[in-house]
Amino acid sequence: MTTTFFLVRHAAHDRVGSILCGRIPGVTLGALGKAQAQALAERFTNENVAHISTSPLERAVETAEPIALRLCLPLEVSDDVAEIDFGAWSGTSFDALAQDPRWASWNSSRSTSRPPYGETMLEAQTRIVGAMERLRGRFAGRSVILVSHSDVIKAALLYHLGMPIDAYARIEVEPASISTLVVGDWGSKVLRLNEVAAA
Repeated sequence: MTTTFFLVRHAAHDRVGSILCGRIPGVTLGALGKAQAQALAERFTNENVAHISTSPLERAVETAEPIALRLCLPLEVSDDVAEIDFGAWSGTSFDALAQDPRWASWNSSRSTSRPPYGETMLEAQTRIVGAMERLRGRFAGRSVILVSHSDVIKAALLYHLGMPIDAYARIEVEPASISTLVVGDWGSKVLRLNEVAAA
C-alpha cells in the first residue's frame, strides 16, 4: 500500500528573492500569492486527499487554508514541516548575506554547515521525512498535502531520490509549486517536480 504526498511550497510574498525570511513572523502573501493559493485549491479538487499539514508560518498557513476549505478538510499545523531555522541570518537581505563567509560555506556544503544559532539542512530533512513516515502509516492508500518551504521540500525530495543533501541546488522548487511522490514499504518514487498551477 502506498501513500501519495503532494509537497507544496507556500505561495509568493513580496520578500521572495530579496530577504532570507526564515521563521520571522509577519511574512504574508501578497495579491499574487493569494491568487496562487486559490489556483492550488482548484488543482487539488479531484485528488483523493485525506490530510493536509502546514508549516506554522503565516505564508504557509495562508497557502494551505484555501486548499483545506476547498477540500472540506481540517488543517493540521505541524512544526515538522516548518522552515529551516536560519538562526541569526533570519530576516537578513541576500545582499548582506553575500558578504558573510559563513553564507558561502552554507551554500557550498549544506551537509557540513550550520547557520549561526540555527539548524542544519540534514536536521530539517530528518523532521520532514519523519513526518512523512508517520503520515504514511495513518493514510495508506490515500493522499497527503504538506505545505512547507523550498529547502525543506528539497531535503525531502533529495532523501527520496537517494541524493546527497549537497545536491540541493539541482532541484527547483518555485513558490506555489507542487512536487509529487509516492511512498510505500518497497521504497519511494518521485512522480513530478515543481508543478506550478496556473494562477
